[in-house]
Amino acid sequence: MAADIVIRNGLIVDGTGTEGYHADIAVSGGAISEIGKGLKGSREIDASGQVVSPGFIDIHTHYDAQVFWDPALTPSSHHGVTSVVAGNCGFSIAPCLPEHRSLLGRTLQHVEDMNLATLEAGIPWDFETFAQYLDSVERRGVGINFGCYVGHTAVRLNAMGDAGYERETPTEQELRSMQILVDDAIRAGAMGFASSSSATHSGDGGRPVPSRLADLAEFESLLAPLRDQNKGVIATLPGERVKHADLYALQRRIGRPLTWTALLTVKGFPYHEQVIEDNDAAHAAGGEVWPQISVRPLVFQMNLREPFTFNMAPAFRDLMSEPDAVRLDKFADASWRRMALEDLTNRTAIRLRWESLSVAESSSRPDLAGKSVVDEAAAAGCSPLDFMLDLSIADSLETRFNSVLANDDEDAIAWLLQRDGVLLGLMDSGAHVSQLCDACMPTDLLGKWVRDREVITLERAILKLTGEPARVFGLDGVNGRGLIKVGMAADITVFDPDSVAPGPLRRVHDFPADGERLTADAPVGMNHILVNGSPIRSDGMPVKEALDARPGKVLRS
Repeated sequence: MAADIVIRNGLIVDGTGTEGYHADIAVSGGAISEIGKGLKGSREIDASGQVVSPGFIDIHTHYDAQVFWDPALTPSSHHGVTSVVAGNCGFSIAPCLPEHRSLLGRTLQHVEDMNLATLEAGIPWDFETFAQYLDSVERRGVGINFGCYVGHTAVRLNAMGDAGYERETPTEQELRSMQILVDDAIRAGAMGFASSSSATHSGDGGRPVPSRLADLAEFESLLAPLRDQNKGVIATLPGERVKHADLYALQRRIGRPLTWTALLTVKGFPYHEQVIEDNDAAHAAGGEVWPQISVRPLVFQMNLREPFTFNMAPAFRDLMSEPDAVRLDKFADASWRRMALEDLTNRTAIRLRWESLSVAESSSRPDLAGKSVVDEAAAAGCSPLDFMLDLSIADSLETRFNSVLANDDEDAIAWLLQRDGVLLGLMDSGAHVSQLCDACMPTDLLGKWVRDREVITLERAILKLTGEPARVFGLDGVNGRGLIKVGMAADITVFDPDSVAPGPLRRVHDFPADGERLTADAPVGMNHILVNGSPIRSDGMPVKEALDARPGKVLRS
């Protein structure tokens, strides 16, 4: 009997890290039914000269809300991603009581650059608990596979209300309520528990997000359900109250994999080498702490209405909830400018590098696109901050500046790609959508770092995109995903290794309430993508009918 689909003549790179081989793959009933030569199918895809691999897994997304208005989860699904994990950094949108929806929305607006009007128009809010949230997503359907952490900030707000923003120590009853919420979420299939202690995360009114107020004891108490149920992944951003040094012993006590964001490179500051040395020692002792690395420089295309990289400075943080008129008044005030420059110089968790800033877009001065802020400020006889503020005022705060925050040491990135014990992550898909788009990381990895620079082999790259995250997240079991193997779900990508590339970024207004975003919707060489046996991309183009049928599954731990 012929299979539903046969992918013929491709180089199979199966996600295990072993050498690729040529064979046909038969797909029937949404699963891989046979691998061999001369297979027959009702539909056949000729993959001659192309690589056939498992669908890619993006473990660091913020698609929690977007899944409701864009179930195809673009642009990730354009780039070979067939499974995602949302709820990262502790910013899931469930559990959430009706009286906290506005507060949670304002939190996401500031911490993840999500348009508040888009959130209000796009989230159906037919759920309160985490279980109800997953059920709501499942009822509507998804274009690719979707899993989600339960988030610390959401849990804290649910149990404590606005006090979750103000009070470091919960009452005994509040802590118990939070534990029950996490326990219920893990039982319902949450992929794990996510949190953040990072000083970069400010939410409503510029206040530290609720998880930043939590100490190590609170964090560990909320991980007890993962230990007791023996499932789920711990995800965190170490920082103020939960330190990087705490993570190794914490992971051993809980006994579940722990991944943290992110091990980024900084030119002239090779701290990553010591991190890897510590991590290697922990893995050798049986630990499972997985730093996430990225192959793309962390570039924000920000404006000064929502200046993510400046909001760590008190002068800018205090303006986060203010209207444009107040912001414009402050920007024009010389005394405020002096205070802001002092704050940016001495009162931020990450040192601002003025030399990394350039003009991206300006309606009043389009000739400045691509020009260095430092150089243009020198030519104007003013400070870089004064130059940015003056241009932003002239453009009614619409000027966009490229800000390279970190991960700009390509030699260090190459070194990290060759290390074991790290996961590819921090694609941040669904977050900061008006400022960056790194959902295209898989095609960037395969084009720049595998083909062009030959930093790692094709087989290792596919392992890092598929089999490795599938194993860490427990997705690679019987009838699972992440491997080309008989019986596994037919999540499959077919791409041209000689041309694969992320393609250009462009700005569009296609979200609810005319929300804008940067997207990468024209990758090169990504020719066919199957999700649970359904072709959602064919001959390099999305298949609308297949995506409308929503062949993805809600992934439950």
